Amino acid sequence: MSVRQPETMIIIGAGPKALAVAAKAKVMRDLGLPAPRVRVVEAHAVGANWQSIGGWTDGRHRLGTSPEKDIGFPYRSAVAGRGDGAMNAEISRRMLDYSWMSFLVEHQTYAEWVDRGRPNPHHNVWARYLQWVATRIELDVTIGTVRSISADEDQWSLDVVGADGRRSEIVGDGLLVTGPGSSGSAMIDDERVLSVSAFWDLVSRRGLPVASRAAVIGGGETAGSALDELVRHEVMTVSVISPGATIYTRGESYFENAMFSDPTGWPSLSPAERRDVIRRTDRGVFSVTVQENLLGDNRVHHLQGRVVSARRADDLIAVTLHNPGRPAQTHSFDLVVDATGGQPLWFLDLFTEDAADILELTLGWPPTLERIESSIGHDLAVTGLTPKLYLPNLAGFAQGPGFPNLSCLGEVSNRILRLAVRQGRGARESRVDEAS
Repeated sequence: MSVRQPETMIIIGAGPKALAVAAKAKVMRDLGLPAPRVRVVEAHAVGANWQSIGGWTDGRHRLGTSPEKDIGFPYRSAVAGRGDGAMNAEISRRMLDYSWMSFLVEHQTYAEWVDRGRPNPHHNVWARYLQWVATRIELDVTIGTVRSISADEDQWSLDVVGADGRRSEIVGDGLLVTGPGSSGSAMIDDERVLSVSAFWDLVSRRGLPVASRAAVIGGGETAGSALDELVRHEVMTVSVISPGATIYTRGESYFENAMFSDPTGWPSLSPAERRDVIRRTDRGVFSVTVQENLLGDNRVHHLQGRVVSARRADDLIAVTLHNPGRPAQTHSFDLVVDATGGQPLWFLDLFTEDAADILELTLGWPPTLERIESSIGHDLAVTGLTPKLYLPNLAGFAQGPGFPNLSCLGEVSNRILRLAVRQGRGARESRVDEAS
């Protein structure tokens, strides 16, 4: 394979997916293979969404996925091409230098972790692992907030404002968007209705208001963590509100896990079968750990339905639920946590008119979630869009259920880097200007 001028890939968010791509790109360069220059833009810090600063947790709850599914898992590198097994094996071996096990060995805690039964770490420990990887690979990260995303037919350009107010333009010919967006939105503006970030902020400051009847809206891991925290406080009842008939547990059998680790057979499934797998194993499910914690707590109940409205009624919040074929029901609570999760298309709010036009010309108008999900190709990018826009968080339906989560980070980097090295575009250097 001849060495070409690397392209520049911009990644929004310094989380596990960014570290997986950046680490493998470094390994490839170290072995003389062409790989993009990776530049990461992060609003807070590496691994922020696993710390209280990110607004999605207080850092003290446990990871829902085994930490052995780290940034290199499943260690089946394929970036060097199908015919170069020796090189791919060497890439996998070198990726082990950035594994969860190597992190524990370096901190002399590996034996203790094994002897304790390989427990899932707390979120803040997972964040420290990601920070350790970032340091070891000398991650090129800019701490700042992306104000806008523009594009022409060749390159992406991000307008970034740092904490000091300085503006910078970061340019590249590939853009990888990660993360769930903001955790600061709630269904209504009321002190008794908390967004995810407001909830965790109050928890960290030990300022969570006393409540007799609390509700958590949502059936996924975000709601599960909030529920796991609420039952540690003095509440009389906690209602979990979700559309499903019950609260499902994430499947952890070999057959389910194998589908996340190796999505080879995913394209052969029908659209209905794919939706069913995702619904049963990933979206709207609690981890086994959270379910076990709640089993013996008779304060926890489930209310089926979609929330169609919420309003203040004296000192309570009246929440109206809709179920098809049934009359609407209204329930009252004195504390509500809106834990419905992130907005999957949050990044579109940052697109300038030219970037939006390019995307709409590729997908058709409007760029709905369903259209974008169906457009994701094998490389986890929007098919037919130039410059490349990689959206692994939206690749579950088209490419496999493990790509939006932590289940196959090594395969995420395989898909992106295997094709990215063939782009061959250069990228002009970033410019930094003083804020006006």
